[in-house]
Amino acid sequence: MKILNWLLVIVGICGLIGVRVLENTIFYDPFLGYFHEATQNMEFPSFDWGKLIVSHVFRFVLNLFFSCLIIYGLFKSKGWTFQGGVMIGIVFLISLPIYLYCIYDRFEIGYLFSFYMRRFVIQPLIILLLVPMFYYRKQMIGKEDK
Repeated sequence: MKILNWLLVIVGICGLIGVRVLENTIFYDPFLGYFHEATQNMEFPSFDWGKLIVSHVFRFVLNLFFSCLIIYGLFKSKGWTFQGGVMIGIVFLISLPIYLYCIYDRFEIGYLFSFYMRRFVIQPLIILLLVPMFYYRKQMIGKEDK
């Protein structure tokens, strides 16, 4: 059973890496090049709102799936996996409209602010907070049982 749990974690991590490695191929994001350039003087790219939003939602769903595999593989709890998925979803639902406003504003709100809002939209950063939080919770539950 432990092998299956570690296999889920490995598949989840490989999936997240795969999403990142294949981002140029499977997602529509004209801002990839814009934010990869070190200069802020690059011309604002033209884009299709609908394709951009659908692409970000698709990427979120993939990241959510692989993140939930990691959480379940580590903690073997459907409840915690559901909670983690809800927390990741809440962060996405907050950060996507803010990022879309940044795009609408042509990043006038601030280049770095827009850059980091984009990170919360396209990267599963919340998993880096959830795993230690659930680990701590697991340790605290173990102390209560003693």
